[in-house]
Amino acid sequence: MRDKAMKHLLIRTLWLATLVLISSPVLAGEFVVVGPRAAGMGGAGVAITTDALATYWNPAGLAMTQTVDIRLQATAQGTDRHGLVRALKDIEDLDLSNAANAGRANDLANRLNRPGASLSASGAAGLYFKGHFGEHAFGFNVSDVATSGGFISRPVTATGAGPITVDGQMALRGLEARQAAFSYAYAFADKTFAIGITAKAIQGAAYSGSATINGQDVTLSDNFGKSKLSTAFGVDVGAIYRPASWLRLGIVAKDLNQPEFDAPDGTKLKIVPQVRGGVAVNPYSSLTLTADMDVTSNKTFVPGLKSQVLSVGLEQTILNEFLSLRAGAYKNVQDAGSTITPTAGFGLRIFAFRMDFGAGYDFREQGILGSLSLSLTF
Repeated sequence: MRDKAMKHLLIRTLWLATLVLISSPVLAGEFVVVGPRAAGMGGAGVAITTDALATYWNPAGLAMTQTVDIRLQATAQGTDRHGLVRALKDIEDLDLSNAANAGRANDLANRLNRPGASLSASGAAGLYFKGHFGEHAFGFNVSDVATSGGFISRPVTATGAGPITVDGQMALRGLEARQAAFSYAYAFADKTFAIGITAKAIQGAAYSGSATINGQDVTLSDNFGKSKLSTAFGVDVGAIYRPASWLRLGIVAKDLNQPEFDAPDGTKLKIVPQVRGGVAVNPYSSLTLTADMDVTSNKTFVPGLKSQVLSVGLEQTILNEFLSLRAGAYKNVQDAGSTITPTAGFGLRIFAFRMDFGAGYDFREQGILGSLSLSLTF
């Protein structure tokens, strides 16, 4: 009876928090893909992650299996919209002393000035641990979750005729969340329902820089400027409901307390809550079908660009998970110019040791996603 009352209270609390967040007029931060299993399955992880990476994806997942898991992972993702990087490279390679290249220089400047031409990058890396004590599960991670964006802040011009003068500027923004996180989860009614919470101590490293576009070689990663460091705390909550052995529903709300960090320009950079839901179906024991969707429409570091991602994926395990084959796709439904990006991955398990790899590639925008992890599971 006590478990039932607590279950109803937690469900109501999470639902009310979700309603508040959906109605929030200001949202910020992309939901970063973490780990190769999710990367290979289109970026879906809310309903399926029950290993140590649940400390990031959905802390409730920790209580769905009674295992000990130690995991190292690194993930990186980048998107080049409208060929901005290619245009920068072409301008750098152009002979600006030759008057015959004036038309070409103007064409490249127009490409850089196209509405929507921008860059986005995100990544995560760290050490993750999961343990349990009966129906109680716990985990922690020491990790770095980073997001960034680049866009033309001063229109690029190409004037003159031998020498040709190219002038413009690109703004670069970013935030690293260097965090130590501790998670707790509890499963009710033979794992029919689980609830979890993650508390995070975060050192935020905020960046605000610029790169001058003048036809000379420029390395964007060297122009983010010096970071501004500050600290804050974050809180995530999540739940998983398993009404049948073949079906799981998950939801997670991240950074409910809206942690703030100092920006280099003296303002505050706020991480506003994100909400993502997921579903997983097992038609039979070795096949998993899953999908995630951002409930919130999240702002990014690129002005006017929002992120609300739909992810779908599947996993087929072979020989008791000796080999796991994965495929999926994702799309930012808030970006009309984005394409459906396919993903794939695999995992190998030899006794307690696992190695997993996942990747995706946007053939039109040349966006790339890659992730690798090494783990021990007992």
